[in-house]
Amino acid sequence: MARTHHVVIIGGGFGGLYAAKAFGKLPVDVAVIDRRNYHLFQPLLYQVATGGLSPGEIASPIRHILRGFRNTRVLLGDVTDIDAGARQVVLADGERIPYDTVVVATGSAHHYFGHPEWAQFAPGLKSIDDATQMRSKILMAFEQAELEHDPEKRQAWLNFGEIANDTLKYDFRSINPREARIFLIEGADRVLPPYPPDLSKHAERSLIRLSVRVRLNARVTNVNGDGVVVNSGGKDEVIPAKTVLWAAGVQASPLGELLHERVGAPVDKAGRVMVLPDLSVPGHPEILVIGDLASYMQDGKPVPGVAQVAMQMGEYTAKLVEARLQNRKLPQFHYFDKGNMATIGRAAAVAEIGKLHIWGWLAWVTWLTIHIFYLIGFDNRLVVMVEWAYNYITRNRGARLITGNPAPGKAEA
Repeated sequence: MARTHHVVIIGGGFGGLYAAKAFGKLPVDVAVIDRRNYHLFQPLLYQVATGGLSPGEIASPIRHILRGFRNTRVLLGDVTDIDAGARQVVLADGERIPYDTVVVATGSAHHYFGHPEWAQFAPGLKSIDDATQMRSKILMAFEQAELEHDPEKRQAWLNFGEIANDTLKYDFRSINPREARIFLIEGADRVLPPYPPDLSKHAERSLIRLSVRVRLNARVTNVNGDGVVVNSGGKDEVIPAKTVLWAAGVQASPLGELLHERVGAPVDKAGRVMVLPDLSVPGHPEILVIGDLASYMQDGKPVPGVAQVAMQMGEYTAKLVEARLQNRKLPQFHYFDKGNMATIGRAAAVAEIGKLHIWGWLAWVTWLTIHIFYLIGFDNRLVVMVEWAYNYITRNRGARLITGNPAPGKAEA
């Protein structure tokens, strides 16, 4: 009897989860390793950050999702090394997990372009912890503004919206939350540069209607506790702000650099592994890299770092291993682009679906429907649908909780 093929999947994001579900149907042993016990639906993190949804509504335990696959086990652990010679994945506690094929799907992290010290002043949005911290930061800004008597200092707290324009406008006594000013700093000559110019223009108009002040061709040169320094046209401008949120870029997880050191895997400037057409690392067909950690060229340009790419890559890895076990050849990976969408605000979004470009309310409903459809688990879909319907009608955001250690001071009821 032939020995069972052992597959180890590192990461429980979109790529890792879809790989696990596909491998779960094959005659192989599967181990899924993640440092957290849940799968997170990252596209809706901003709803947690702005108090629209609670964390449990966009996350589901990995064990629960994969409970129907008897050949699959889930391990909670932090991968610190990959021993390619011994074909073992090494965990932080020293445990070694053997593999015949390893799928590395650990995604990406925030990229501060050589200024990691900015992170303490300008948090990004990649995890539930990030979202709850960002939510607390936004809500605490209003609380501090309520306590501040100096108009100039108060405005600094209010420089950072839909949550201000609708949800909070009746909650405070000393301030008007609608006085909050939101600045969007973009280094390119238009917002949403990956999208066609017409959709970028519609997105900018939607932002302006939401009272967002858009600064194009502007570059952030410094971030500190008092605000940001923006360079535009060769001139520096200081924008006083106590609330700065970072969404400028991402870099690959540390496992990309680890693979570079251990097996000589080529990486790009963002630390992503430059994989072969079958998503394997050069010289190591048993190491497959997918999702945001992979740099993959198709038709002369890199595939985008979106959930759809990770899902399709995850499913491809199972087909590849199945073909190898059956001594068959499999065509190279090909990403099927189902379209791109971006939400701007309440009833405002843009969508590119093939040659079709839509925006406004129709694009927003399309975006909403697709994102709810891809939520893991029926309970999550139902909860999110009801919660959003309620929030849309009442303009309420029920998850407006300040967690962690709030700043000192009393606020009126």
